[in-house]
Order: sequence, then structure tokens, then C-alpha cells
Amino acid sequence: MTGCTTQSQSRPPAADSRAAPIGAISLDAAVDGPQRSEPAKARDAYRHPKETLQFFELAPTQTVLEIAPGGGWYTDILAPYLRDAGHLYEAQYVSTSAQPDAGERAADAAFARKLAAAPAIYGNVVVGTLRAGEFSGFDASEDFDRVLTFRNIHNWIKDGQLDANLRGFYRALKPGGELGVEEHRARPGTTVQQMIDSGYVTEAFVIAHAQAAGFVLAASSEINANPRDTKDYPNGVWSLPPTYAGGNADRARYAAIGESDRMTLRFVKPRQ
Repeated sequence: MTGCTTQSQSRPPAADSRAAPIGAISLDAAVDGPQRSEPAKARDAYRHPKETLQFFELAPTQTVLEIAPGGGWYTDILAPYLRDAGHLYEAQYVSTSAQPDAGERAADAAFARKLAAAPAIYGNVVVGTLRAGEFSGFDASEDFDRVLTFRNIHNWIKDGQLDANLRGFYRALKPGGELGVEEHRARPGTTVQQMIDSGYVTEAFVIAHAQAAGFVLAASSEINANPRDTKDYPNGVWSLPPTYAGGNADRARYAAIGESDRMTLRFVKPRQ
């Protein structure tokens, strides 16, 4: 995959999470920084990045693995926040589908160009891949304080890789490390096929599969809840902003609803 490392990379010694980070910027400064575009910042009203990362108990000294960063909406916050005292790793998701997604390849290449264009911000970020629960490009055995994934679960259900990926996240985390999940939330009773078709996943489904991988649910939050989201649209969650899959059809209605109703969950890998 373009822009991803293929050889194992060693990590410098982890920073002591108890030490005061020297030169590290605040989370507020990372969220408000000039590295973020105005359209990205406009979505903060729906995505609540500061509150979400605080709920995930993110600290600037941690070693963090973000899964499937897409265009880097959260990477733009995580990279400067972790640059001086922590470590940020990115795992591009490689589908097991027989038909590779050209759009995903193009997005991954654009992400690589973004990082390369601003080394002062992204120069310490290590990029690898995740495929069928296995990481490449960096060591990932009990190395991470946090594994974070934002609005990706539905894709892995469709690809048949949710359980393999969750087991991979479990192996990657240190004992006591935490998995942070944000995902579009379906109504209870939604079938698996409906989840695949709509992009909305039930909270119970996510919790059950994370627990099957060994995780313990530590906390849930309504930070990213949206009661206006009725979840009954012709193009599923992609009817809503920012995608507007239906084009101009009912666009004003969808704009008034805003982005999706989402679960925000924090799981812990038990200490042995």
C-alpha cells in the first residue's frame, strides 16, 4: 500500500507516563491548531474531539495506535499532541475482499502525502497496515497504551474481519491498556445484514464481540449521541453529512439532523 512501511520498525523507549512532558502541547492547542482545516474544525460540533479523547483517557506521554485513519481527521489532533512526549502509530486497513477498493487506495496515498508534506507535525508518525487482525510495518505485541478507532466497525463486519481485528487490538495493547471505539449506533434489534447495509451497528453487538476478544467494558459515554438521527434513510448513515450520498435529495433535512448518533465506548485489557 502506498505510503505504508513494510519492514518492522523499532520503537524508542516509551516515555514515563508519570513524568511531566517537556514541550508537549495541550489537547486544546492540538484541537485548535493551524494544522487542522476549517472544514475539519467545523465538524467538531458533531464529533467532539476534545471530549472524546478525554473520555478515552488520552495522555501526551502515551504510545497510541490509531486504526484506519482515513483522511486523518483525528490524526491531525493526535500527531501534534503526542509528538514531543508520546508516540503515534497509524494502521491503514487492508481489506480481505477479492476486489480491492480503488477509493481506499487513493485515500491511503493521499494520507501518506499529507504526512510527508508537514514533517514538523507528522514526521514522528509511523504508518503500517492491518489485515485480517495482523499488523505489519511495526511491532505490535503488548506495545500500546491506547488503540483508537473511529467509525470503522461497520466496515469490518461487512468484511468479515471484526473478530480478527479485535483480537489483534487485544494483542497490541499492554495489560491495562485501553481500546477506544466510536461507531454509528443502530437501534437495538437491528440485524447484522441491516448493520452492513445501513452502517449503523448496535451497541450490544460491539460490546459482545469486544468481550469475546477478551476486553472488559470500562465505560460508555453519550458524548457523540444525536437524538435527531432517526436512522431510517435510503442511503443509510451515508445519507447524512458529511457524505450526503443522496446528493441534493432531502439535503436540507439531513443537514438539519447533522452527523450520526454514535456510541462511544472504552474497553480495557485486564492486567494478568
